[in-house]
Amino acid sequence: MSSEQIEGRNPVLEAFRSGRTVDKLFALDGCMDGPVRTILREAKKQDTIIRYVNKERLDQMSETGMHQGVIAQVSASEYATVEDILRKAEEKGEPPFLILLDEIEDPHNLGAIIRTANLAGAHGVIIPKRRAAGLTSVVARTSAGAIHYTPVARVNNLGQTITELQKKGLWFVCADMSGECMYDLDLTGPIGLVIGSEGDGVSRLVREKCDLTASIPMKGDIDSLNASVSCGILAYEIVRQRMAAAKKTGENFHA
Repeated sequence: MSSEQIEGRNPVLEAFRSGRTVDKLFALDGCMDGPVRTILREAKKQDTIIRYVNKERLDQMSETGMHQGVIAQVSASEYATVEDILRKAEEKGEPPFLILLDEIEDPHNLGAIIRTANLAGAHGVIIPKRRAAGLTSVVARTSAGAIHYTPVARVNNLGQTITELQKKGLWFVCADMSGECMYDLDLTGPIGLVIGSEGDGVSRLVREKCDLTASIPMKGDIDSLNASVSCGILAYEIVRQRMAAAKKTGENFHA
C-alpha cells in the first residue's frame, strides 16, 4: 500500500480519528451500513471531499484487494494555513511573496512549482481544495524535498482568499497571455503570483480578482508554456525586480 492511500474500514476510520489529513474519500455508492456511515460522518466533519463510486472503480484503485468499500487518499505532508505563510514572511522581515495555483491538477506540475517556490524565496503556496492536486507522494518526490520546507495552504475559495489578502496589503498578478508584458510591470512589494491550469489558464472569477495580468513574451511557433515553467519565469522576474529594488534602498534580499 502506498503512503498516500489507505484501504479498508478500520484503517480508514483510524486515519480520520488520528487526525491525519485525508484529501479524498472514495466510498462504494449505495453502501450505507454502520461502519461506512461512521466513516462518512467523520469525513463530513473534516470537510473531506467524498466521491461515491462503483465497485469496479474501487477494485481498479485498490492496491491490496481489501478495500471493503472505502479508500482514503491522505496527504504526504501536513498543510499549513495562510496565516502560517504570512508569519514566515514576517519572521524573515520580507514583504510576502505567495504563489497561488488555480486548478493545477497534475501532481508533477504542483511538485515542480513547490520546488521553484522554495528556490525563488516564495514564502508559501496556496491551492484550492477542489479540482486541484493535493500533497501526494508524487508531489513530494517531484518537489525534490521542497514540500518539507515551503508551506502549502489549502483553501475553500481562492478568489475569497485573494480578497482577504488584498485587505492585508497584498496585490496580485496573474499569468495570462492577453496581459501586459511582465517586463513592463512593477512586480515589487507584497505580492501574490497566480498561475492557472495548462488547459484553461486562470479562471475568469479568479482573474477578475487580480490587480494585474502579466504575459510572458513568446517568439516560438506554439502558444503556451507548461504551467510550472510559466511559474518559474514569472517568479524569477519577481526575484529580479526585488533584488534590484533592494539594491537601490540598501536592503538585503536573497532568493
